[in-house]
Amino acid sequence: MATQPIAILGTGAYLPERILGNREIAQRVETSDEWIVTRTGIRERRIAEAAETTADMAAAAGRSALENAGISADQIDLIILATLTPDLAMPATACLVQQKLGVTVRAACFDVNAACTGFIYALDVAWAMLSSGRYRHALVIGAEKLSSVLDWSDRSTCVLFGDAAGAAVLGPARTAGAGIVGTRLHTLPSPADLLYIPGPEVSPNPEDKRRLLRMKGKEIFKFAVRAMEDVARELLEQHQIASHQIDCVIPHQANLRIIDAIAHHLKLPLDRFFINVDRYGNTSAASIPLALHEARTQGRIRPGELTLLVAFGAGLTYGGALVRW
Repeated sequence: MATQPIAILGTGAYLPERILGNREIAQRVETSDEWIVTRTGIRERRIAEAAETTADMAAAAGRSALENAGISADQIDLIILATLTPDLAMPATACLVQQKLGVTVRAACFDVNAACTGFIYALDVAWAMLSSGRYRHALVIGAEKLSSVLDWSDRSTCVLFGDAAGAAVLGPARTAGAGIVGTRLHTLPSPADLLYIPGPEVSPNPEDKRRLLRMKGKEIFKFAVRAMEDVARELLEQHQIASHQIDCVIPHQANLRIIDAIAHHLKLPLDRFFINVDRYGNTSAASIPLALHEARTQGRIRPGELTLLVAFGAGLTYGGALVRW
């Protein structure tokens, strides 16, 4: 069994170079910068190049996290990649990342798909596996190429999403008191058509728009606020922590109005929340680790502080994690 608490030792991120602003989208569909900003808070998002894959972005974020943690690739014995846009049906994209990073052949590598909650699901799994004592260091990544599954003629979805990757290295805590405090994962049984990407059975043609992402936004919005509030309260109550003791909240970056609502329900000032949805939109499984890395590099997270991560996604999945630095 592990003899030390498991902590996040380092974080990293990767963003494609291309920036797609609202005004450019407005040239494709009937919308405007004002309409998008008012309803979502999003001003721009990143779009990967055609030849840039999920594995490419994941590896870049992973490399950044390894450097940040001061861990070499040959010290990693577990890679878990959260994604809903894998490069291939098989093998797992995590295996492609292993090859790109030169991670040891002894590493276990696999993907998880819990949509936008994917990184928190992967974090929970990695924490459990490292706590067993059978693994030493894990690389946990969230990476998405959502531009490849969007219908760019559908105003209700194409304005929301972007491409990115974020990563974290987990291992034995180096500082007294640091470590993952707790996690909670849930799924609300729900109709699949609230948020989904159809499979090839819909059409053999991968260019057929019927195979692209579809979402019922109003229903998802209501679920998102309730779910993230509930899992946040559950974690705080379980660990006997008052909401004012949370130094920084990293929420899933889907919509600024959702984040506003969560802050109101938890009775926390909005400045306690780290927000970058305006610059990147919803990057699904990459959302939490990307925001986490930016919060750390910008000094919003400091040693000894307590961070709350909360997310929701298709399924309908939701989850949270408490981390002491």
